This record gives sequence, C-alpha cells and structure tokens, in this order.
Amino acid sequence: MRLVNKTAIVTGASRGIGRTVAKVLAEQGASVVLAGRTRAALEEAAEEIRTRGGQATAVVCDVTVEGDVEQLVKATLEGYGRVDILVNNAGITRDGLVMRMSEEDWDAVLDTNLKSVYRCTRAVLRPMLKQRAGRIVNIASVVGLTGNAGQANYAAAKAGIVAFTKSVAREVASRGITVNAVAPGYIDTDMTRALSPEQRERILSGIPMGRMGSTEDVAYAVAFLAGEEAGYITGQTLVVDGGLVM
Repeated sequence: MRLVNKTAIVTGASRGIGRTVAKVLAEQGASVVLAGRTRAALEEAAEEIRTRGGQATAVVCDVTVEGDVEQLVKATLEGYGRVDILVNNAGITRDGLVMRMSEEDWDAVLDTNLKSVYRCTRAVLRPMLKQRAGRIVNIASVVGLTGNAGQANYAAAKAGIVAFTKSVAREVASRGITVNAVAPGYIDTDMTRALSPEQRERILSGIPMGRMGSTEDVAYAVAFLAGEEAGYITGQTLVVDGGLVM
C-alpha cells in the first residue's frame, strides 16, 4: 500500500490503459478520481475498484473543455482535500497519410492528446505547489520517439508530451513536484486487437520480447513514478515496449 493517503486523478480512465492505471493506483492505496467522457463506463470502472475495497469516484470530463478540467480538479479537492497524483492518459487517434489528413483530424488529435495535458497539468499545479509535493505522469508513446507513417498527428502530439514533460519538470522541481512520462509500445488493448493477424505478426517480429505488452505493464510503471521511491526522478520518459525501440 505505497500510496495510502494519496489522491490521484486519471484521465481517460473508462477503458484500456487508463482503467488499469486507476485500478493499480487504488490497489496501492490511493483514492482515485476517474475522468472520462462516458459516464456508464466510468461508473463501471469505479465500481470495480470499490468492490475490491478501494476508494474511487467517477467524474465526467471532456479534457478538451477547460471548464470541465477545472471542475474535475475542484470536485477532487472537495471530495478528498488534495491532489497528489495526476495521470494524463486521455487520447484518441485519427490516422491517415498527411496528404489526405484533414485539419479537423489534425486539430482533434493535438487538442485531445497534447493540449489536454497542458490544461490538466496547469489545473493541478496550484494545489500541488501549495502542498510542495506532487507527481505528474504523462502517457506518451514510442511513436512520439520514432514517428509512424499514417500517424503524423498522433506522433506529433506524443513527441510534444515528451518535451512538455521535460519543460514542466524544470519549472516545478524546486517545489517537490516531479513530472515524468511513460511511453508504451504495442499494448494489448481494443485498438491493437483490431489489427489483422498479418499486422500482428509483423509487429511481434520487431519486439525482442516476442509479445505485446499488457495494460498492467504500463500501469505498474506509472505507479512506480507516482510513488515516493521515484522522488529523485523527474523529466524522464520511461519506455515500456518489450525492447521495440532500444
């Protein structure tokens, strides 16, 4: 129970990586606020945590709307009195070659995947600065380190998260706040399950460990960076990819 008496906000927590991150943080003792756009899925995820003896609250929040983000942090402070951990996980894809990519698809991905990280980080920094303590973990991607054909918008957003992480880490380190990123590789989620057998085989052939990662693989990396043991680690990007990009 490394995170007892800590309160965590996890965005994009209704499914996939975000849902597992919320579950693992709760298992380690944190009170978790799950944020996302779909109330039913959020409530289901929160109830799963409560059934296992954890504390969880679901808050409907569109991270592209500043007022929603402000309300999310306000609800967390009213419910738990503090914000110790923020996990910026919310994200979407709108894949396509640049020549065919609409501005709408570019803007949607950059707004949801990158600008939301700025919005949420800025919203939690005031209470964290007052506490002189905090952990911010941003979910990037190996695509932000290597690029990927057909994902220029997604790769640009994830690369931006890496640079944002380093910049904010420099700004707040003296106040006891760490800011790090986790860059997953190919993780077994709804998105990768939609791949054809041929696509999966091609991907697996490039992963030295010979398998896709699990959402738990990512969640435990996040939990480490959110804990006290990682108090002297900041501005870093921890790659969780089975050796794909080493």
